[in-house]
Amino acid sequence: MKRYSAFAIAREAARHHTGWDRAWRDAQPKKKYDVIIVGAGGHGLATAFYLGKNFGITNVAILEKGWLGGGNTGRNTTIIRSNYLQDPSAAIYEKSRSLYETMSQDLNYNVMFSPRGVIMLAQTQHEVRGYLRTAHANALQGVKTEFIGPARVKELVPIINIDGPRYPVLGGLYQARGGTARHDAVAWGYARACSDMGMDVIQRCEVTGVRTEGGKVTGVDTSRGPIDCDKLGGVVAGHSGHLCDMAGFRLPIESVALQALVSEPIKPCMDVVVMANTVHGYMSQSDKGEMVIGGGTDGYNNYTQRGSFHHIEETVRALVETFPMVSRLKMLRQWGGIVDVTGDRSPILSKTPVEGMFINCGWGTGGFKAIPGSGWAMAELMAKGHSPLTDEFSMHRFREGKFIDESVAAGVAH
Repeated sequence: MKRYSAFAIAREAARHHTGWDRAWRDAQPKKKYDVIIVGAGGHGLATAFYLGKNFGITNVAILEKGWLGGGNTGRNTTIIRSNYLQDPSAAIYEKSRSLYETMSQDLNYNVMFSPRGVIMLAQTQHEVRGYLRTAHANALQGVKTEFIGPARVKELVPIINIDGPRYPVLGGLYQARGGTARHDAVAWGYARACSDMGMDVIQRCEVTGVRTEGGKVTGVDTSRGPIDCDKLGGVVAGHSGHLCDMAGFRLPIESVALQALVSEPIKPCMDVVVMANTVHGYMSQSDKGEMVIGGGTDGYNNYTQRGSFHHIEETVRALVETFPMVSRLKMLRQWGGIVDVTGDRSPILSKTPVEGMFINCGWGTGGFKAIPGSGWAMAELMAKGHSPLTDEFSMHRFREGKFIDESVAAGVAH
């Protein structure tokens, strides 16, 4: 008897029962599109979806060199929160978090959003001061967070050790309406919705060149032939620099690997997300019972999507002190994603020196939580040439010295 993986079963069920065959088949590209989005991950698909939903632009192609959601969208730890320090960051992340709350209804597809709460631990006096500052900033921004003491942390997370010899828990920044969602479902839901609007999601179609005329984008060359367009959106995460090189300009970003792992499934023991910057790790428990564990980025630029033993050792060793039970678990699997990091640890959503070309990148370790807000803002920028959510995130801010420093609020050192 032939066996099928759970992923293959879900894919076939989606194809045959939800009417999104176009998103999975090898669609034949049209001669010209109003908009081409390069990258069929969460951010690219969300951009296409909101172009159609908010602005009626449906003559759109989403090109993907691999498979739908096969990049960072399917390689992250699914954390959703909006407790950022700077006003522009809080605005776009809170927009995103609010869209996650209604995403399953908006897409008619269950993305398994779970507002279980997120705690960012303070384990030094410096962190206490930093998170108190963030809590006050969030209050002014209308983002509901609070700083809680060690006793409240222990109440919310019974398995935690708050009296660690090196890094005792002194409190935490708590966002009760943060949480997690199913990363693959987010991509699948957006893809189906885009397909239902008549858009083409074209997989195994690698962009090999960006064509311009008189300083304006006219189309792209791909592994399946040339495709013309009026506007082009680059949403390819760690490969953004490579795409922009094709268009003749450079981006102020670096690409590094970010690793994660999951343990064997165990009984429910933790129903919130816990992030610990000092010991350099974060952890939550999936619906299947796995402990989902992530850490910081690699210390060198690379494009690998594999994990490394030294990073696993570093992350798990740190978490064992705060969560002693982790020492008794077996690792089930590990993986890596390619993240693009800017100098101020904030994203780029911007027009480019090439007229008609737009870029969405630089999300670093915070890309998944921003997917719907990023798509909403990018769609508005591409359709109208301006969005209040993207004004501060121009690629030109680095030349002008208008940084949006989120190196602390990112939650893990990177």
